[in-house]
Amino acid sequence: MSYLSWFEAHASKHRQIVDKLLAQGFDQEAIIDYFDFENMCEREPDFCPLYKEHRKCHDMEKLNCYLCACPNFRFNDEGFKTHEGITTFSHCSIDSKDGRQGRYGDAIHQDCSRCTVPHHRSYVQKHFDPEWKKIMKGCHN
Repeated sequence: MSYLSWFEAHASKHRQIVDKLLAQGFDQEAIIDYFDFENMCEREPDFCPLYKEHRKCHDMEKLNCYLCACPNFRFNDEGFKTHEGITTFSHCSIDSKDGRQGRYGDAIHQDCSRCTVPHHRSYVQKHFDPEWKKIMKGCHN
């Protein structure tokens, strides 16, 4: 699956959940609360494949899943650059100290597994928009 196809599919799932919550009268704080990892595992088990195993993608106590797919993550399925036969397909726009570039054969991808930046409630509150794709607009080109 390409980054873009995952991104589009995820955006659709995210939109459906937010639309449902808005129709129920949820405000911004209630929507953010709803995206708490524990709640999402229980109420939206198909949102993330890890939910079925009750496994977090990041090792943190209070994981908020509203910004699953970080707005600082940049991807290009065609690649950004190639150097000595190795293509970079993704990177972090803020060069997070907890992220790293991983080489996988002839490809380089951003490894965000140790970075928790977008999963803190305060970060979600600061960047919240019911239109997830607006927040994520810089991710792909």
